[in-house]
Amino acid sequence: MTIRVLIVDDSATMRAILAACLSAEPDIQVVGSAGNAAEGRELMKVHNPDVVTLDIEMPGMNGLDFLEKIMTLRPTPVIIVSGSTQQGAETTARALTLGAIDCYAKADLDAALRTGARTKLGDMIRQAAQVQFNRGGASAPAPVAARTNNAIRAHRPDLIAIGSSTGGVEALQTVLANFPADCPPTVIVQHVNPRFAPAIAKTLDISSPATVMLAEPDMPLKPGHCYLAPGDDRHLTVGGTAGKYYARLRPGNPVSGHLPSVDMLFGSVAQTVGPRAVGALLTGMGSDGARGLLAMSQAGAATIAQDEATCTVFGMPRAAISLGAAGVIAPIGEIATYALGKAA
Repeated sequence: MTIRVLIVDDSATMRAILAACLSAEPDIQVVGSAGNAAEGRELMKVHNPDVVTLDIEMPGMNGLDFLEKIMTLRPTPVIIVSGSTQQGAETTARALTLGAIDCYAKADLDAALRTGARTKLGDMIRQAAQVQFNRGGASAPAPVAARTNNAIRAHRPDLIAIGSSTGGVEALQTVLANFPADCPPTVIVQHVNPRFAPAIAKTLDISSPATVMLAEPDMPLKPGHCYLAPGDDRHLTVGGTAGKYYARLRPGNPVSGHLPSVDMLFGSVAQTVGPRAVGALLTGMGSDGARGLLAMSQAGAATIAQDEATCTVFGMPRAAISLGAAGVIAPIGEIATYALGKAA
């Protein structure tokens, strides 16, 4: 299947570079290029693209406003192609909370062009093309709340572990906005470009009563704090003993195709915290986190998977459910309640 892509960027040079890179991919066709949101809107009507690449910092209607219109009026998978300056990264993080599927740094594109290396943008577009939005036709699946083994118990856990990928920043914003300021220590692996991780942590922090920050090596895990993996070449795991847990950041190889890996995080929580933990696996492509959530369940922890109706991509939760790893399957708006032990 050929993936039809529309490029929206105010720089003619960048549009040409992106078109050349993507046209070299045998299964991707660039159907149009727009220099601003107004042109992009018209070309979307004409070409009905499978994926849109979108620059955020544009004259006239900026990329954030255009993204909101896309997601409201014509939901389409969007990849943000952004500068990795602080302002660009922060704006990109906000775009991810509005429903953008992923983000690609222009600095990575520049580096690939200098070295002749293959860009990752093509793979991002292939993943984005698998996302199916409901455009007002058939109704989405109804939310499901199913209890199986190790259903949520009515007490506060010692630690919460969360894993997410495609569509995860938007989902995390919903979950963490419902956390209290004194929530249990919470550790999070979200698959994201490390260039944007600090801005994502800052964006989530603004919308959550708890403090959201990047995890640092051997950092004590405290109540009222949520720790996001930096997204670089280190796995985030949990060490220590009851009341003295800490974040471990160690270099390693990809696990379940990812570095950092949700499976690595969940596996460490199963070993270190056991039945005093809660694990939640949110939207994402692939199966990272499924085996780790099963390990948590087998260790006696309470486990949650996001339901299909509210997932951008149901891959990771589906994989966990198929293994029997999910004690509860819940819509995104109820996951915080289950995780905090308030829905038994």
